[in-house]
Amino acid sequence: MAFSAPQLSLKGRALRLLSQREHSRAELERKLAAHEAEPGSLGRALDELQAKGFISEERVVESVIHRRASKLGTARVQQELAAKGLSPESMADALEQLRGTELERARAVWSRKFGESATDPKERAKQMRFLLSRGFAAEVVRKVTG
Repeated sequence: MAFSAPQLSLKGRALRLLSQREHSRAELERKLAAHEAEPGSLGRALDELQAKGFISEERVVESVIHRRASKLGTARVQQELAAKGLSPESMADALEQLRGTELERARAVWSRKFGESATDPKERAKQMRFLLSRGFAAEVVRKVTG
């Protein structure tokens, strides 16, 4: 006789996901859509969780920035935030702060990866490509590798 775990409600599934990390409403809708038995029930469950403060765009922004800003440039962080379905308004202040620290963050990433200035144009191009692929602005990359 096989024992099967009881099916979690939509709210239970959402809370389980939120207990692992911060999720935006759009992410939860995307992940839980397949489990919605009654049309509109997912929206109601998420509305209730949002009203109680379990879903917060501000916390999602803070979480992504905390986890990713030390490794990535502002452009890549912005791309990740946008992929989570966050509004441009909720991202604006945080991205502005990131732009202010982009040079220091790029220097730190460059230092961890390379540690010393390039000795030839080929090596310099490699270092520049690395920083650009991490989402740092071209002007910042020139300052760091120059």
